[in-house]
Amino acid sequence: MLLRILLGGARLVLVPRGGGVSPSQQCLRWCRPPQARTQHSAVSEVASHSKLAVPPIPNAVRDRTVGRWLLICSGTVAGAVVLGGITRLTESGLSMVDWHLVREMKPPQTQQEWEAEFQKYQQFPEFKILNHDMTLTEFKFIWYMEYSHRMWGRLVGLAYIIPAAYFWRKGYLNRSLKSRVLALCGLVCFQGLLGWYMVKSGLEEKTDSHDIPRVSQYRLAAHLGSALVLYCSSLWTGLSLLLPQHKLPETHQLLRLRRFTYGTAGLVFLTAISGAFVAGLDAGLVYNSFPKMGERWIPDDLLAFSPRLKNFFENPTTVQFDHRILGISSVTAITGLYLLSRKIPLPRRTRMAVASLLAVAYLQVGLGISTLLLYVPTPLAATHQSGSLILLSVALWLIHELRRIPK
Repeated sequence: MLLRILLGGARLVLVPRGGGVSPSQQCLRWCRPPQARTQHSAVSEVASHSKLAVPPIPNAVRDRTVGRWLLICSGTVAGAVVLGGITRLTESGLSMVDWHLVREMKPPQTQQEWEAEFQKYQQFPEFKILNHDMTLTEFKFIWYMEYSHRMWGRLVGLAYIIPAAYFWRKGYLNRSLKSRVLALCGLVCFQGLLGWYMVKSGLEEKTDSHDIPRVSQYRLAAHLGSALVLYCSSLWTGLSLLLPQHKLPETHQLLRLRRFTYGTAGLVFLTAISGAFVAGLDAGLVYNSFPKMGERWIPDDLLAFSPRLKNFFENPTTVQFDHRILGISSVTAITGLYLLSRKIPLPRRTRMAVASLLAVAYLQVGLGISTLLLYVPTPLAATHQSGSLILLSVALWLIHELRRIPK
């Protein structure tokens, strides 16, 4: 009886010797009652179905998780932009003269390795023309600045690609999100290649020029522009997943405000790109006075290059003049946007976005003027560059607050 209980209702049947049974048929047989077999098969079937059936992920949980991830990614891109600006201001971007995806992740360890790295740098124009009296200790500083920027770029790539693969496999991404995430990951890879393409322009020998070696301002602007596109796309998608939309009445005034906001955000973006040309040409050191440029409102050498279109991209005077005009235009447009928004009933969060945009805009103008008057000190210039990113972020937030709810 005890054995039967332990065996869960199974019966042990002993087949006796003899009785016409051959030795090969002598065995111990386990017999389970039909009812027990039926119950066991039913339990097994339920267990197998429970293992195969994965409960669907709620949309709210999915959106919240992916949205937070994209906001973190946009934060890493912002860090790369700020670090890149500091690298440019400290003139460290040309210290690493080659590019390897994995091998360069390990910095020089011994004195011999540092001397070999320094000797490679000495073969390029920046050392020969600008830093011919640089010591190894000074070289280590600029090398580590560029190294930090490159390693941060790799961190950005990992922050996008690894979680994207995980969310894709776990079913967190719908069809629309899959296409966006693929585009973002592709843009990250393109950004890395564009960065090296930019650095190469500063390592080339230019026999027809005695100017200070620097990267191409065109490639610098493209590198910054693609980083801003990556940042804005990630931030916009993250906000779309995390912040609920307002049900605003589609009035004529609201439509006008929405269009005005689009134009203002585009002006802010264009001003940030023009800052890349200012940095690439060191145009912030040409006229260090405000509001006039020297003794004149319009300097004499504004259109000194021929053809005239070339001045807007290669003449430091014209580039600084353009950046001033764009900055003043941006803060004027933002002021008008604020005044227009006061006439329209808006939700509290939207009003907060408008007020924040106005405050950051005036702070950014103050930083820009101070940077100019003090001959571009690195801490202040880096803060001004970071301010442009904050201003663009708040403008994007306001656009998100005013967006139309799809029907």
